Amino acid sequence: MAKEKSIYTCTECGGSSPRWLGKCPACGAWNTLIETVAEPGPGKNRLSATGQRAGLAQAQAVMPLAAIEATEVARTASGIEELDRVLGGGVVEGGVVLIGGDPGIGKSTLLLQAMDALQRRGLPTLYVTGEESGAQVALRSRRLGLDASQVNVLAEIQLEKILATIEATQPAVAVIDSIQTVYSDQLTSAPGSVAQVRECAAHLTRLAKATGIAVVLVGHVTKEGALAGPRVLEHMVDTVLYFEGDTHSSFRLVRAIKNRFGAVNEIGVFAMTEKGLKGVANPSAIFLSQHAEPVPGSCVLVTLEGTRPLLVEIQALVDGGGVSPRRLSVGLERDRLAMLLAVLHRHAGVACADQDVFVNAVGGVRISEPAADLAVMLSITSSLRGRALPKGFIAFGEVGLAGEVRPAPRGQERLKEAAKLGFTVAVVPKANAPKKPIPGLQIHPVERVEEAMDAVRGLG
Repeated sequence: MAKEKSIYTCTECGGSSPRWLGKCPACGAWNTLIETVAEPGPGKNRLSATGQRAGLAQAQAVMPLAAIEATEVARTASGIEELDRVLGGGVVEGGVVLIGGDPGIGKSTLLLQAMDALQRRGLPTLYVTGEESGAQVALRSRRLGLDASQVNVLAEIQLEKILATIEATQPAVAVIDSIQTVYSDQLTSAPGSVAQVRECAAHLTRLAKATGIAVVLVGHVTKEGALAGPRVLEHMVDTVLYFEGDTHSSFRLVRAIKNRFGAVNEIGVFAMTEKGLKGVANPSAIFLSQHAEPVPGSCVLVTLEGTRPLLVEIQALVDGGGVSPRRLSVGLERDRLAMLLAVLHRHAGVACADQDVFVNAVGGVRISEPAADLAVMLSITSSLRGRALPKGFIAFGEVGLAGEVRPAPRGQERLKEAAKLGFTVAVVPKANAPKKPIPGLQIHPVERVEEAMDAVRGLG
């Protein structure tokens, strides 16, 4: 097949140049020209590595939205319950999944386990490795106890050969580990460059949509923790998963930040063992303390991750500061912590202006929802006064600048989860108070921060 001509396109204005320049000749922006493949002429479709027409599925006739038959997306369970939860129920035919995470956190391990489980269910699979040899992948499978695994492995980084192998073997699921190592002969830039990553991902996505093969792309991450390569890579795939967790801890979180076939921000919790990653049935146990008796500065929050209520311990330490007191939060937004301290001072009379304040979410979980506000404020007050909250105490609710306590979404499910795990006392927004009492759970509804502080003092 004749090699297509490369051009350099500006990411700012869309202008093009036949060769690379430091400055765009159209808009004058610096370092914005990236290599792309020139589009074929009118009436011509790009050919795949095997000479077949490469494109999306056959075009459909134009019709009103109401006339289109809506059917449920067919899913195939991978056999790993926590992974299926994040994916929305399983692998979707023709779906493209992008999974990223820090080096060594367990991406390849999880995918090899999932591919073996799918193979055992009778689905043909293909594992394309660009960073390891076939022998290295085989050694990992032995360590994971997958001695008799029938997963097909291809050690290759050239896109055209990978496409030809996929079209020839027709697997149900194909893993590309990783997309940054794959390169196309149509471009002269090095593997891992913006042009190569975008072009290779586009070809693999078109193949998935045209053939119905599910494709999983493994992506590298930057030092800031974001997926390396162009953001267009996240836009062109159906699902984006992030591996989270400390490599020094045995627990891992897989979070969905985009999913066209399921809930966003759904998480799966895994424990790293000698035999690979194992799903954690009760993840709340990871994020709760093991204190025999309540300690000052600790408050349990019922947070929501996707469709799953999780109980997380919020710990606060308030200590005498110097001229410039420190404000530090781990797993929570630092700017929001400063706002909550101001609200505490103004509306509850709790002053921390001359104190160092440290707040931590136990277990390495990251909490972004504002429903954590009330638990953070109660843990700070508990540490400052040196008085522990009652045993079996939970709290949640968003706090506004005027001192009001706003409701949290799906409050009933949060309370039921807390009661199921043995918690007995709850301070929650008044709008989240259930109409019918929950057995074993004493609920104190509040509308303002002052009421929450009074309710806690009354419990002590």
